[in-house]
Amino acid sequence: MNAELETKLRAAGLDPQAVDGLVRTALAEDGGKDVTSEPIFGYTATGRADMVARQPGVVAGLPVAELVFTSVTAVDYFLEIGGDLKVVTRVEDGSRVAPGDVLLTVEGPLVPLLRGERTALNFLTHLSGVATLTRQWADAIAHTDARVRDTRKTLPGLRALQKYAVRCGGGVNHRMSLSDAALIKDNHVAAAGSVTAAFTAVSAPGLHVQVECDTLDQVREALAAGARSILLDNMSVAETTEAVRLTAGRAELEASGGLTLDGARAVAETGVDYLAVGALTHSARALDIGLDLTTAGT
Repeated sequence: MNAELETKLRAAGLDPQAVDGLVRTALAEDGGKDVTSEPIFGYTATGRADMVARQPGVVAGLPVAELVFTSVTAVDYFLEIGGDLKVVTRVEDGSRVAPGDVLLTVEGPLVPLLRGERTALNFLTHLSGVATLTRQWADAIAHTDARVRDTRKTLPGLRALQKYAVRCGGGVNHRMSLSDAALIKDNHVAAAGSVTAAFTAVSAPGLHVQVECDTLDQVREALAAGARSILLDNMSVAETTEAVRLTAGRAELEASGGLTLDGARAVAETGVDYLAVGALTHSARALDIGLDLTTAGT
């Protein structure tokens, strides 16, 4: 990985070595030989291709796509070909794009270029889909002080990238792992015997503790116990409004469970601080992006 790309990934809040590992694993899934491209083009063929948006959306994952193309020519199998793939990004992550917009241009040996095509698109279309969906939610509540926030409902191994895509779409991240902050859920309360008992057991200096409440009575109990962050689980708009009134600014409030994009405005207007939306990462539809070969030669 070159220093410039490593800097890009770090600036995005990503661990370059972790992303490099994901990319190499993904490239390895395609095996050691491309039995279609190699006989057709041969090893001396070169080409140029553009990654192009096919539908409107928000882009995320361009540094990852770039890493795919710069990594594929570093594989032992392609070292004998000579020449690296050169990648130029045309827009920045977080940009809104329209159909026909060129996102990235790649040029160089054609066999590795095509070998990296699908892997690069897999990362880019998925992450851009997450960013696009997040932007829809962020836009829906932009007139309020509420923010849309993700969850830990992420694809195994892709959490850091998916949460990065959420940031590109204008959302904010909840905890990255179980060690970052405490979230007391219904099963914890059931095991401890009460909200108060669970909160008391978990609380520690410097630890952010959030308490999930299913009822307004639990909200009252959590506030009395000293909770400063409360998750309102599956509450109606009326119940959420009452929870905001009861809390009166003593704790941050996050609405969660059963939220829809159509209903986001009403929930945000209750005065909650966050809307927790697991669908941002577990149900985002891939953004349609294609790779178009613009030139090819021998």
